[in-house]
Amino acid sequence: MNFGISVLFRAIPLMMGAICLAFGLYILSGAPDANHFVAGHVNVGLTAICYALFTTAATIIRQLIRRYGDFWRVALPASGYVVALAAVAWGIALIFSGDTAEHVVAGHVVVGVGLIAICVSTVATSSTAFTLINVSAARKPQEGPPSGAQTKPVSLLLTCIPLVCAIVGFTLTYRLLMRGDQPGYVGGHVVFGLSAICLSLTALVATVVRQIRNEFTNRERPVWSWLVIVMGSINILLGIYVLVSNDQDYRLAPGIVLIGLGLICFSILSKVLLLALVWRRRFPLANRIPLLPVLTALTCLFTAAFLFEAAGTNPAYFVPAHVMVGLGAVCFTLFSIVSILEAGTSGSS
Repeated sequence: MNFGISVLFRAIPLMMGAICLAFGLYILSGAPDANHFVAGHVNVGLTAICYALFTTAATIIRQLIRRYGDFWRVALPASGYVVALAAVAWGIALIFSGDTAEHVVAGHVVVGVGLIAICVSTVATSSTAFTLINVSAARKPQEGPPSGAQTKPVSLLLTCIPLVCAIVGFTLTYRLLMRGDQPGYVGGHVVFGLSAICLSLTALVATVVRQIRNEFTNRERPVWSWLVIVMGSINILLGIYVLVSNDQDYRLAPGIVLIGLGLICFSILSKVLLLALVWRRRFPLANRIPLLPVLTALTCLFTAAFLFEAAGTNPAYFVPAHVMVGLGAVCFTLFSIVSILEAGTSGSS
């Protein structure tokens, strides 16, 4: 990877994060109604995911271009966790700042976004020894982990972090759905979709740390990919079910956003699938896999275009239209990450 391309792939997450932040603040300045409140806060919250993805990109790229020192090893993942925890805290503050529908929905969704950012920051942490994947791939399975790999307890801890985040998210989902009101219905379904993304990121973390430690087996090669496929499919199918379950306007936002969250799961699939396919074997089409998050990003953005037009006659489309723009930005950010992974593993592919 040359220096110019490395700068571009690090710039993409920052640019997408800046777009989410600016777009969210612009929405919030538009009007004081509930739709602007929810859409604006969610888009601002998505900035945390984009920044966490930047820390992952920078962590891997700096290793590939041999500009990775002890400072960056600590500073990049740590800053990702700080931003992620700030998002969670901001979401909690929104929840307790008012009992209106917009505070309940926006607050819980921002908390869920923060949980995803924690998971992505854990991907960055697990990738601090990313270049050892090629070293492990060249070793025999019985030779064990190479020098510098994470210890077994550390690898287990890293894998458990996104799993715990998913459990927290599903717990919040249950509590919201048990409210039995519209804010609980909307927020509960969206937080479920966010929790499914956390579970998908568990697969990515597990794949990275197990390959670094030379523990990744042929038997588990399809397992982690199928976990992400199942989570993405559940989100999309649940979103469709919500949309067709009744004719009330409040179903539109959670149904459409769930489909968008399912597309993010399939963007994550591109990374898990790539790492599995190139582990100890050649896969000629590896450089085509980065097209998957590009397609999901375009799907989100074109869907948003239609929703913006629909919002002109039905305000219920306002929130999903604006949120899908932010989800498209996250998908495109994931394109840069999978491209980096493809470049970093090409020596073993």
